[in-house]
Formats: sequence, structure tokens, C-alpha cells
Amino acid sequence: MPTTFSSSRRPAWAGRNYTLLTASAVVTSLGSHGALIASAFAVLGAGGDGGDVGLVAAARTLPLVLFLLIGGAVADRLPRHRVMVAANVLNCVSQAAFAALVLAGEAQLWQMMLLSALGGVGQAFFGPAAEGMLLSSVEGEQAGRAFAVFRMAMQGSTLGGAALGGLMIAAMGPGWVLAADAAAFAVAAALRAFLDVKHIPPRAPGGGLLSDLRDGWREFSGRPWLWGIVIQFSIANAVVGAADAVYGPLVARDHLGGAAPWGLALAFFGAGTVLGALLMTRWKPRRLLFVGTLCVFPLALPSAALAVPVPVAVLCAVMCVTGLTVEVFGVSWMTALHQEIPEEKLSRVSAYDWFGSLALVPATMALAGPAETVFGRTEALWGCAALVVVVTAAVLCVPDVRNLQRRTVPVTGAAPDAGDKGSADAERPVGGLG
Repeated sequence: MPTTFSSSRRPAWAGRNYTLLTASAVVTSLGSHGALIASAFAVLGAGGDGGDVGLVAAARTLPLVLFLLIGGAVADRLPRHRVMVAANVLNCVSQAAFAALVLAGEAQLWQMMLLSALGGVGQAFFGPAAEGMLLSSVEGEQAGRAFAVFRMAMQGSTLGGAALGGLMIAAMGPGWVLAADAAAFAVAAALRAFLDVKHIPPRAPGGGLLSDLRDGWREFSGRPWLWGIVIQFSIANAVVGAADAVYGPLVARDHLGGAAPWGLALAFFGAGTVLGALLMTRWKPRRLLFVGTLCVFPLALPSAALAVPVPVAVLCAVMCVTGLTVEVFGVSWMTALHQEIPEEKLSRVSAYDWFGSLALVPATMALAGPAETVFGRTEALWGCAALVVVVTAAVLCVPDVRNLQRRTVPVTGAAPDAGDKGSADAERPVGGLG
């Protein structure tokens, strides 16, 4: 159907909150994806090795995992935009301090780990609040398109952020990239302060934080498609994170020419995600999670390409294809959460999603260096690729993953009993493609 526009020439589904959330996500994505590369090269520049890179990455991820469930419960109790702004301020301060130490040439490993850990705490509170806020900012049959456009904007900024970050590191050093990320968090906090939460119904008084966590667990565990895919990504994210954050910079340094080619490869991944999101603005697969899960298999390709290692041009092509297919999954996943999870429980369920998906990442980050020593870098990368394929094939054995279908009216009410179909077969789709 033709798209209607408001007087400001925005689509009808792109309201105030959606627009502010998209703009702020673009700003932080520009900064953070360059900073991911910068932090690795800051450690290497300070005399660290692959194990030290893994320790700094793990230092950020461990508190993120530990505080996620609390962050989700808090975000369903307090105004979500206030939680987001406070988290952004913490990220801004920690990255500014990190940048100052690197620029002064005085950064020590324990300091980089501590500041990375503070950033992880901020992300733990920010993530569930942001996802709940975004999912509640759109409604109806245009939700899938809205999520695709949001992700396209965010991933487009990833494209620029990764490429610019790699170039800035090569030209100016990693400290300035970290400083730019701190500034981006400050701008994003200012934008998110203007979010409007009056449309969100007040939360009914509950029995406390533990009661909220138990309620979120019931909502999460009652849906096999939800916990099945989260288990899949707990392994996939762990091994892919180790490959990208630890082995990728090392392969780039030893075989590809340094930070700039690795930043270019990550930028091509970003370009692929933009293409995938653009595809999903038009394509509405009927079996959301079946199609999305099939598109996770290519996530094994970058690890395999680094294991060879392939030339930069081939690696860029592999990253582009992977980004496209993974984005198909990403939009499908957000659409499934939007249509299946009641609004008042979105942040708690998102917290369990994030917690499960990231639970193994700190361990794999910390063990990536020792694994390279014991098995060799090439063998470790092939192992990463194989694990992605195995867990993705396994999750297709869950009936609800194969059968959950697109609808246009979000679910309200409590989670289904663990013994029923989790609404995968109970509702018939409205429109969409097979």
C-alpha cells in the first residue's frame, strides 16, 4: 500500500520517539564501531599481545553480562529514557578517560580493563531499556519496515564508523577515535533526554526486583523459539566475538597490512547490513524465524576467511555477504519480539535475551589468546566457523523456530505454558511472503 506522510514528510510510523531513537543510535554507532577497533590497537600499541586484547574485551563484556538482568528489571520499573541517558553519561565518562590515558601514552592494562568494565556496566542498563523503548515506539503491520529502516540507519553509520575509525587510527592513533566515541555518547544522551514516555502505561506495583526477574523468566522460558535461539547465539556470539575482537586485528596486523584494511573489512560488513535492512523494508517472510535462522549460517564465513587467510578484497566480499544475511535475521528477530512479547515486559525479556546471548563472550574473549597458543590461530578460527554451523543447524530442530509466523497484532497477556506452542501455530499470519 502507499506510504502516508505527516506534515514533516516522515512516514506515519516514524513518530517522535522513533526518530529520536534512530538519530541517537546513528550517532553512537558512528563512534562505537571505530572505538572497537581503536581499543584493540590501543592495547597492541601499549605493548600488549593477543591475550591482552582479549582481556580488555572480556573486561567490558563480563559486567555487561552480570548486570543485564538487573538492567532489564530496572528499565521496566523506571522511565526507560532516563535509564538510557544515565547509561550514556557513564559510557561518555569512561571512554573520555580511556582516550585521555591513550593520548598521554600512559595507558596500563589494568586501567584499560577498568574503564572498559565501566562501559560494560553502562551498556548493561542501556541495552534492555533501549530495545524496550524501540519496540514500543512502533505498532501495526508497518513494524517490520520500521525496524528495518532503523537498523539500516544504524548499520549505515556502522559502515562509516568502522571505515573512518580504521583510517583515523592509521593517521592519528587510537586515542582520538576513543575521544570521538566519548563525544558521540554525550550527543546521544542529549537526544535521548527528549524521548516522550507518556504513551507508555504506568507499571503496576510489583513484588520487588526479584519478583520482576521471575516474571521475566516465565515470559522467556515459556517460549521455545525464544530460548532456543538465545542458546544458539550464546555460542555463536562467543566464538564470532573472539574471532572479530581478538583474531581479526592480529590477522590484519600480520597479513593484511594493519588497522586500515581491517576497518575496511568491517565497513563492508556494515555495507552488507545496510543492504540486508533495505531488503527487509520490502520483504516480509511469513515464517520469520525459519528464514532468519537460515540466514545465520553465513556468519561462519568471516572466521573461515581469516583462517585461510584470504586477500583483503575477498575478505571484504565475505563480510558484505555475511552482513546482509545476518541483518535478515536481525529484522526478523525484532519483529518476532514485537509481535509476541507484551509491552510491559519487553525490557525484562530483552535482558534475558541479551544475557543468554552474551553469557559466554567474556570467557571466550579471555581464552582466545591461550587458545591461539595451544591450538594455533588458524585452527582456532576454523573451530569458530564450525561451531556457528553446528549450533545454527541444531536450533532448526526446534518446531517453533520453523513454524512461528508473521502477524500484525502484538500479543498481550502472560506467557504461554511451557507445554503449548508459544503462539507459533496458534495465530495465522496476515500477509507476508513464504
